[in-house]
Amino acid sequence: MQAQQSYTSALLVDDTSTVREYLRQILGQLGITTIYEAADGASADQLFATYHPQLVFLDIQLPDINGKVLLRRFKQLDNQAQIFMVSAYSSVENLKDAIAGGANAFVVKPFSAKRICNLVQSLQH
Repeated sequence: MQAQQSYTSALLVDDTSTVREYLRQILGQLGITTIYEAADGASADQLFATYHPQLVFLDIQLPDINGKVLLRRFKQLDNQAQIFMVSAYSSVENLKDAIAGGANAFVVKPFSAKRICNLVQSLQH
């Protein structure tokens, strides 16, 4: 029987502050205590390399870099990180690229709190 994994740290990467705030509230309710936020790829890259968060919610459309590039970089740095790609653009190409890059799931904006809770809780079983 596998031990239950509990997550305590997350990185929220989105150029929209309201999206980050919404995710922060949801994750806080799930008991995730350490939450880092980045509005662009450069900040996200630095935070990930420094803190190695266990969960990452990563927007594809960022002002300075494509989230799919960051996904590959993050997985190289820490293959254990659980990464969810987030985008308002749910194209087949984006979905395929996200899964091929090692993402755990693809979340389409706008998303519900229930969707985020289900994703995080599915990792813990």
